[in-house]
Amino acid sequence: METTNTPETYEELIRLIHERYDQMSKTYQRISVYLTQNPNEVAVNSVNSIAERCGIHASSFVRFAQALGYNGFKELQALFQKRLATAAPGFEARRRALDSELSKREDRSEYGFLRELVVRDIASLQDMLERISPADLGTAADLIDGAQTVYIIGQLRSAPVADLLRYILTMLGKRCVLLDPGGGLATHMARNMRTDDVLIAISFRFYATEVVNIVEAAGEAGIPIVAISDSTLSPLTKSARVLFAVPEHDYTFSRSLAAPMCLAQALTVAVAARVQNDTDTPRIPTVTGL
Repeated sequence: METTNTPETYEELIRLIHERYDQMSKTYQRISVYLTQNPNEVAVNSVNSIAERCGIHASSFVRFAQALGYNGFKELQALFQKRLATAAPGFEARRRALDSELSKREDRSEYGFLRELVVRDIASLQDMLERISPADLGTAADLIDGAQTVYIIGQLRSAPVADLLRYILTMLGKRCVLLDPGGGLATHMARNMRTDDVLIAISFRFYATEVVNIVEAAGEAGIPIVAISDSTLSPLTKSARVLFAVPEHDYTFSRSLAAPMCLAQALTVAVAARVQNDTDTPRIPTVTGL
């Protein structure tokens, strides 16, 4: 993986990473995913700290940068620092506050762990707010509102997000089909999709194989796809009309769904405003009886 045109901006760097990703080694792919998922962390931490969090030796980060034409990792990191200074002022202060909050935690009780998760979720939600494009939200809501049928797929850890979307969109009167893996029929059901439908696909690392395959097939068939994933290097990216990358900073047992659930709710409220033709006070019906 070598290049003669060294990227001079953060946007050019990310574009090059996407172009070269499929040809990279597994180690370089892991580095690429970390860089694209955690640009603010890359901007404010040392290469040794970044490497430790990523689980890869620091020398690999240096070689990765050199393969892209930089003299070393610091030169590549400077693009992330410039982006942070212009696009996300105040993030470093929030990050330091979060680190301080967690490092001081002495309460190892159940409530203590709850408090830790809440603190992390607050930071994750704030991060998502800065990353999500208002234009993408509008485009996704338009696609969902205009679709004859909304197909939804999310398996494994993504399943609760898919269930929430199906519930609320059904209550809004949208015709929804959940591509449920039960009975092995999801792939066969997906073949009924038409170009005036829309597919909402949710998948996080490690990506469910059937979800990836259905998204790729739908993309080839010209089906509009709204994808919620954890990285712009997700296998859902190439086929998606709109991709919402909701990064996960900690690959731990307690990975939270707070951010993608919040995003799903925002999408449904946007659709509600269109369905009811009331952008000021969109209302989502609630179940009042059994």
